[in-house]
Amino acid sequence: MNEATRLSVLIKNQALALGFDLVGISPAESHYGEADLFEQWLGWGYAGEMNYLERGLSKRKEVERVLPGARSIVSCAVNYNTENPRSTEASGGGWISRYAWGDDYHDVMGKMLGELADYITGLCPEEAGVRAYVDTGPVLEKVHASRSGVGWVGKNTCLINQRVGSWLFLGEVITDVELDYDSEVEDRCGTCTRCIDACPTDAIVEPYVLDARKCISYLTIELKGKIPIELREGVENNVFGCDVCQDVCPWNREALFTLKKSFAPREKLLSPDFKWLMELDGDGFREVFRKSPVKRAKHRGFMRNVLVAVGNSGNKEYIEYVRGLLGEDEPVIRAHAVWAPWRLEGGDCLAELEHLLETETDEEVLEEIRYAVDSARN
Repeated sequence: MNEATRLSVLIKNQALALGFDLVGISPAESHYGEADLFEQWLGWGYAGEMNYLERGLSKRKEVERVLPGARSIVSCAVNYNTENPRSTEASGGGWISRYAWGDDYHDVMGKMLGELADYITGLCPEEAGVRAYVDTGPVLEKVHASRSGVGWVGKNTCLINQRVGSWLFLGEVITDVELDYDSEVEDRCGTCTRCIDACPTDAIVEPYVLDARKCISYLTIELKGKIPIELREGVENNVFGCDVCQDVCPWNREALFTLKKSFAPREKLLSPDFKWLMELDGDGFREVFRKSPVKRAKHRGFMRNVLVAVGNSGNKEYIEYVRGLLGEDEPVIRAHAVWAPWRLEGGDCLAELEHLLETETDEEVLEEIRYAVDSARN
């Protein structure tokens, strides 16, 4: 057994011992063809407001810009699938994406990757260069994971593993140590188009191409302003993220369940009650979602999402709760608190909307009111 093989075996065994479900190793190349496709995707404007993706483009293209002398990339994956209903099976209440039911994966995986990086450093007689990332660095995680045999990139742009499915958190350790490399696995999506057909906002514009500007996960997490009116109905009951394209994927039909308690659903987060959500003030939001991925949306963004989902619910019992949010300080919350009752009541809320025209001062909220008034009149 040569040194590269010995180190590779030890690193993989240690990764599994630390709790990773999948691990593979790929070479650090001078340039990745997929990066050219990624640059083209950015040029199409499909990244929306995610400007940070373009800022790190040169590093994504060349791993050596991340770690000089990089030779190997150890890709790791953790399964976060829990034995609970899917979004396509649940009824009533809102929907928080499965990945955000428990603790923030950045914290959980970051600690594990840090330990693996330390282990790699300790294996080598001379100090090894390492960089560890979990969805935070300028690296093409899915590209590296697919080249290391962890899975293939599916038509919904998620990484899919034949045994585990696609409920995977990805991370990697880049190192200047030479290791043995794994082979890629074949794309097993075949002729299936279930993810494309099921997307509520038609965000998968063609196989393997996602227009993030239409994606519910982008709209409810990344987007900071108002959700475009023409896309709100497609958001359905999603208040943070979306699972539809993964829920319908055949490879997730019998996907393995995680044993990690960190990703188990917190209390009340499975199909959360809309009334409870609308009663959460800023302090309540921060308390409920402490150390949770949901905190990324901030209170104003989360309440915006909740109001869109409530407007799509068709349940007029929520109207009084919605009215309680018309006085919120954040204009983006008020704007969507205008849209929700119009969706629920139609012309019955016309007088109330016309009164708001006389009292509101924010131009973006006024724009929303005018749209609702015109729609209610027609």
